Amino acid sequence: MLATGASVPPLVAAGVCERRAPSGIALRGYVHHPELAQTLRELQIVWHPRLSGGYGWIFPGPGGVFNVGAGLTGSHASEAGGRASMRDVNLRQMLEAFASVHAPAAELLERGELRGDWKGAPLRCSLGGARWSRPGLLVTGEAAGSTYAFSGEGIGKALETGLLAAAALLEGGDDAAVRARHEAALAGLKPRFALYEKAAHVNHRPWLADLVVWRARRSPRILRRMSAVLEERQNPGRLLSWRGITKLMFE
Repeated sequence: MLATGASVPPLVAAGVCERRAPSGIALRGYVHHPELAQTLRELQIVWHPRLSGGYGWIFPGPGGVFNVGAGLTGSHASEAGGRASMRDVNLRQMLEAFASVHAPAAELLERGELRGDWKGAPLRCSLGGARWSRPGLLVTGEAAGSTYAFSGEGIGKALETGLLAAAALLEGGDDAAVRARHEAALAGLKPRFALYEKAAHVNHRPWLADLVVWRARRSPRILRRMSAVLEERQNPGRLLSWRGITKLMFE
């Protein structure tokens, strides 16, 4: 079982790497701010023109500690000779831009206590970039690309693919049968990941996110639908596709 995250060398060594370049990159840190924890209790994702191509997030955790960071999707858009060039983006500057446009982020960065170091990491999204198996090996988690391109959510998805791999093993049978079950299970998830990949165009058009938010503020029903996209209870293709956005403008 290969569950080594988005690191490329293990994929290459195992002979399952199909794309070295990540789908995106992100920078995050853990910041302690117990006072802010009294009022900020929900996940926040922020799109803004100064964060074009990505977004910033604040995720409240236990003990007054927040996971705060900024990420960029489509960071390595083209490959040449098996390697991809990264867009000219500085993630620390992107994090500073996040703080400059979102007051809670500024509060965390200016008055919170950083626990550990700021850490950057690649993202592998949409169940792409690697073979899902080879003889004697199953690939799971972010090694298999288990992160959503739209929101960067990956922990729950990695766990889900791990459970599917375990189920394929527990059912027994020979190597070919186990691999077939594992690949069929991931193929069953692929359409959902494709919808979040399609919705990721919003990350490169912050004005579009502003338009959707403006409309949602005037419609509790649309606001519930937007929340449901992040909670995986709403098909993002119905809301964040061009057709869906056109429709909600006139609902």
